Amino acid sequence: MTAEQFLALQERRSGGRPSAAATAAPAKKTVRKKAAPHPGPPSVPEPPALEQLLAGLSGVGRTWTLLMPYAEKMLTSNQRLHWRPEHQIRQQLRTDAVVTARAKRLPRLQRAAIFYVLHPRSISRSRDPGNWAPTAKAYVDGLVTPNPHRPLERHLLPDDDHEHLLGPNPVMGAPVPTGFARMSLVVVELTGL
Repeated sequence: MTAEQFLALQERRSGGRPSAAATAAPAKKTVRKKAAPHPGPPSVPEPPALEQLLAGLSGVGRTWTLLMPYAEKMLTSNQRLHWRPEHQIRQQLRTDAVVTARAKRLPRLQRAAIFYVLHPRSISRSRDPGNWAPTAKAYVDGLVTPNPHRPLERHLLPDDDHEHLLGPNPVMGAPVPTGFARMSLVVVELTGL
């Protein structure tokens, strides 16, 4: 039986109505989304302007600006990840913070304010640096507790509670010309009460 004979038989059986197979639209081609092009090699953003950040603080002591290592994967509030990849990214971000703090030889402080400066990719759309708070939290956790298996061992601050830490506060920085978004942490020693 040919395809035409089969369709004619189906039409006779349905009482003159054309069968669903005869009226069906031609099958669509499946279109694969093209992968987004790689944004290029990592670049170093301009350092943030500290005068604007420090204007609202009282009892400002020393300051340090830490450009965090280049990471293709960071956490945002809008992501929906399975716990395992999210945990792996968080662990890598904490390790990056520990390595950077040791390289800068940050001293132990009693009180500090931390600003996280987002350096986004140069795409013309609005950005919300507050969405990157999970990445900043992972970095701050790495600065305060360098080894999660020994939580009593502290590095930068005695604790990351409200008595010892102000922030982390989001700030928008200059965009990076190539590569994925970068983040800088500005650590400000607070000497006043």
